[in-house]
Amino acid sequence: MKGSQIAISAAVAALCAGILVLFTDIEVSMVRWFSCGPFSTQGEERSELCKRKL
Repeated sequence: MKGSQIAISAAVAALCAGILVLFTDIEVSMVRWFSCGPFSTQGEERSELCKRKL
């Protein structure tokens, strides 16, 4: 019984970590689009965020 509880806890922790990584990637993409997208200023386009390509 205890081994299955540990396995379930590990699976839930892995799922939560995966969801956190996914939402972080989405957030970074949205920030980059808003900062470097079609409505950005010239100063924003020259920023380090916009120069970096992931």
